Amino acid sequence: MAGNAPQDTVQKTVVHLLRHGEVHNPEGVLYGRRPGFHLSELGRRMAQRIADTIGDRDITHLRVSPLERAQETGAPLAERRGLAPLVDDRVIESVNDFEGLSFADGAMTIVKRPRLWKHLYNPFTPSWGEPYDAMASRMMAAVHDARDAARGHEAVIVSHQLPIWTTRLHVEKRSYVHHPKNRQCTLCSLTSLHFTGDTLSQVSYSEPAGDLIPVQDRSAPFSSGGAPEEKRP
Repeated sequence: MAGNAPQDTVQKTVVHLLRHGEVHNPEGVLYGRRPGFHLSELGRRMAQRIADTIGDRDITHLRVSPLERAQETGAPLAERRGLAPLVDDRVIESVNDFEGLSFADGAMTIVKRPRLWKHLYNPFTPSWGEPYDAMASRMMAAVHDARDAARGHEAVIVSHQLPIWTTRLHVEKRSYVHHPKNRQCTLCSLTSLHFTGDTLSQVSYSEPAGDLIPVQDRSAPFSSGGAPEEKRP
């Protein structure tokens, strides 16, 4: 009818990017894409917190990284919502030349190993791993597919800190260059992309399991984050 907007321009859809929970990793290994790293007991509590917090929302679509920690994080929510998670290789962790190293000593791990310095020549790409542009491209392709699958409802993608943070930097048109401690993406946090039709209208962030993260871990690069806030692209 004349005067009526097309249906897809008025539908509100939210795609939540959910970071996985805490991993059992006593050696402090940068595990990257390595298999065999599962959620810790605390990580399982975080995953359950997610299900308890957003499980009653209108979530109709769930996709997860192929890595165990992501699938285990999504499992309680899948059960709560009665969903079969779709495994999506595009939301996997980033490639990293430092994978397998122990970062128990933090940045000193690299400083003490001159053979690793060759990977640090270009922070804009970055030179030590998967290009940021490539990461954002694959993540956004998955986001758009999830949005289309959940039109008018909500979707959840369980992924990893750097891919999620890179996606946020991309949609907010910010520089990819950053310090890992400045990533606002704590364990089991939600970076939520709000769409009106196909248009991204808002980015919001929340930490449903933030109170479960030990205080001493909040400043660690792989558990870093900040207070909940909302930002617009």
